[in-house]
Amino acid sequence: MAEPFDLADEASYQRWRARKLSAYPKRVEDLFVAVADPRNLTSGERTAILDRCRRANMAIYASTTHTEADKDLPRRMGEQFGLVQLDHNLLADEDAISTLTVAEEESGPRADFIPYTNKPIRWHSDGYYNPSARRICGMILHCVQDAEMGGENRLLDHEIAYILLRDENPEHIRVLSAPDAMTIPPRMEGDAEARAAETGPVFSILPNGALHLRYTARTKSIVWKDTPETRAAVAALERILASDSAYIFQARLKPGMGLICNNVLHDRTGFNDSPTRKRIIFRARYLDRMQLEEIAQP
Repeated sequence: MAEPFDLADEASYQRWRARKLSAYPKRVEDLFVAVADPRNLTSGERTAILDRCRRANMAIYASTTHTEADKDLPRRMGEQFGLVQLDHNLLADEDAISTLTVAEEESGPRADFIPYTNKPIRWHSDGYYNPSARRICGMILHCVQDAEMGGENRLLDHEIAYILLRDENPEHIRVLSAPDAMTIPPRMEGDAEARAAETGPVFSILPNGALHLRYTARTKSIVWKDTPETRAAVAALERILASDSAYIFQARLKPGMGLICNNVLHDRTGFNDSPTRKRIIFRARYLDRMQLEEIAQP
């Protein structure tokens, strides 16, 4: 039900807020679930991941025995939680799962995109430039190899971001839910338009009543609605993301570990590879949201 996110229904919001915060994990270690084989979870492992995702919209699974570069791992992990509709986004591999690693300059267009470099990536949710018909609702980041140094992710549940903003000023939520709050200009390749401009809200409600967030902290190639209220709301969100809030977790994925989530806010620090240790992350983006009830397995 969407009532908790209705600014006119303060009572429903306060009930939902109290439940959310009372059950929220206290530290990043509370998100971790040890698993034997991500492709075939036990009932207990699946229940533990569901518990973390119900409370925080994310979980970090860790396997010490399945660290091979096998895309079947994240794919089958996702299927066990209803994540099946992969987004065939630009630069993804043919199977729609991206291999995020530093691209050589001569390797083609990937070298021009920050996820394929060792540079830091600002706070964002994935697919913020997608049209509403292709909203990215679920995501998996699966680590094949971590960097020699760096490459940590900070993580913030978008429902917590909503709470912090609404508690500061409900007007922040109102303006960031406007259908013209944020525009990503078209991406051009020469004189040709490779991707159309996308205008839409930061906060929206999915058909099942769940909260969705579309955001990037980029400062170039973005146009915010030019009103004082929108500028104030964006500044408030930026302050939250720059803070040392206890709700912001930091994690470094090691081989065999992965983040499975409902496309929570995340960033990435810069990193350094070595000749024998090159960071490799499989990224799977989904049009589905995680199914957070128990799912019958075949």
